[in-house]
This record gives sequence, structure tokens and C-alpha cells, in this order.
Amino acid sequence: MIALLIAACAPLQLPAGPSVAKPAIVADRLVVADGVSLPLRSWQPIGCSPRAVIVALHGFNDYSSFFDGIGHWLADRGIASYAYDQRGFGAAPNRGVWPGSAALIGDLRAAVDAARARYPELPIFLFGESMGAAVVMTALTEPDPPPVTGEILSAPAVWGRRSMPWYQTTALWLAVHAVPDGTLTGRGLGIRASDNIEMLQALGRDPLVIKSTRIDAIWGLVNLMDEAMAASSALDGSVLILYGERDEVIPPAAIAQMVSRLPHETANRPRVVLYPDGYHMLTRDLNAEVVWRDIAAYIDTATTPSPSSVGFCPGPNDGANFSDACSQRTVCAIVPTWHS
Repeated sequence: MIALLIAACAPLQLPAGPSVAKPAIVADRLVVADGVSLPLRSWQPIGCSPRAVIVALHGFNDYSSFFDGIGHWLADRGIASYAYDQRGFGAAPNRGVWPGSAALIGDLRAAVDAARARYPELPIFLFGESMGAAVVMTALTEPDPPPVTGEILSAPAVWGRRSMPWYQTTALWLAVHAVPDGTLTGRGLGIRASDNIEMLQALGRDPLVIKSTRIDAIWGLVNLMDEAMAASSALDGSVLILYGERDEVIPPAAIAQMVSRLPHETANRPRVVLYPDGYHMLTRDLNAEVVWRDIAAYIDTATTPSPSSVGFCPGPNDGANFSDACSQRTVCAIVPTWHS
């Protein structure tokens, strides 16, 4: 009887509808293929035309304001940026309900198409933080990937089932099939996402940041992370991967596994930069401008060493052979000191 009750409970997912509209940027909204309007923020150079464009995707339970600091900084250097609230997050429709990876990928494709229509001659880059990076990774390995010049993956969410202990995956399966609409918070976990305490406190007060998460949304995120890990072996082209050694959200072992899977027999291998004093929210840490400079340098010339980096990264001391994976698979660098 218990088994039947568990089987009767299914995770809720609200996928995208059929295509009815041409993707477009309309004022402060991104209109995607099924006609849904997503909140959109942009940061534009003042007094000059942009020389490049970034489409930025936020992480789990966050929303488009995450790019505000770096967006203003890049705009001062001639780079335009757009960030939208992904379905189920921020002020987007169906807040708190997981839309499915297909819907998230479709919206990313719509954002790139809309940016390409507005800037047909400019290079377009994708930036993804955590969950946003997982969406970017899966989108890029689709049969018809969005046409972009390069991708920046900050603390990519690749902590899928292969990297989780069995008791966590089992507990998640039981929970999502028993109480899919139950909610969990991060209280008591002791996870520190950044050393920027003022920023973290502001997020705690922000009503658009989700504080209590549906279990089936966590289930959906883990599914996406599985897909992102699988996609890493086909992640070809100009890719910059950023990771902080003090990241307490995505374990170093998961990143090491992802790096070991990256293609290395290509002319343009992915590049990894490790920040020994960096946390999960690298672009919002106290010394985030170090990361901002590396991103700007990558956009300028994707083949030169990052300005804050020297040598090859030794990687986190987690016994996961991060160093070997890094040096063999990627052009990899370490920031010698976060406060330089």
C-alpha cells in the first residue's frame, strides 16, 4: 500500500507550450517562443555602441539581479549584458515550480535569438552561474546549439547523482514521490555561498529570492545537473570555466569529474581558472573584480592567459585528481592570490 501511495505521487513540472511567437526583447521583457514574457534586465554602455553582448543566466532560486554588479562594470568597458528571470524563478511565471530542462534550454535559445536580432554583427557570449551554467552546458550540446561566440561557466552545477552518496539520492527519490510539494530550506546546513556577508543578507531580505524550495524542484535540478555532467564530454569550442576552491555548494570532486570528461583533442580546449579564496558566488564575492577582469579578458581574446593567472592549477586537495584532469584536458590557470 505504501509503495502504491508513493508511486501515485509524481513531481510537478510545468513545461513550455507550443511555439506561437518570435523571440524578442520588448522593453524590460524577454518574449520567448511560447509567448511567455520573462522579466529582463540589461546593462548598456553609455556614450558608445557595444562591442560584445552577454546573455546571463542566474542560479537556482536566484533571479536576474545577480548580474547587476558585473553588468555595470562590463558596460563601462563597452560590453552590453542581458539577464532574465528563468521560468519558475524571480518574477517569472509559475514561481517555485520546476519547468523542466527543455523549457529552460528553449528560453535560452530564445534569448540568444533575440539578442542576435538586435545585434546581428556583434559577438554574443553566454554566462551561466551554477544552475544557469548547467542550462548553458546542456543547450550547447543539443543537436542545434544556439549560435554564440563563447561561454563562461561560473561554478557550474554538475553535482549530479554520480557524485552524490547513495543515501542522498535514495532520500530524494523517496521524498519526491511521497511529498513532491513539500518544501525545504537551507537553514542549518551551514553552507556559506560567499564571503560578501552584506550581499548575502540583502538576498535574504529580497522577496524575489526563493527561500523555501519544493522538493520536486530540487529533483528537477538534480536531473539537470545529471544532464550537464553528461554534456561536459561534448563541450567543445571557446569555453571559460571558473571555480572557487572555497565553494561549499558544488563539491570539488564533482568539478574534477566534469573537467576529466572535457574534450581535450581539439584546437580550442576549454579553459579553467581556479580561485583559491573564491566562493560559489564568484562574481559577487568581496574581491569579485578579479573575476570580472578575467571575464573581460576572455571576451577580448579567448586564447590568452587570464590577467590574474599564472601556471597550471594544482586544484582542491580533495583526492579527486583535479590537477591531472586539469592539466591534461584544459588550458588551466590558478589565481595566485585573491586579494592581489
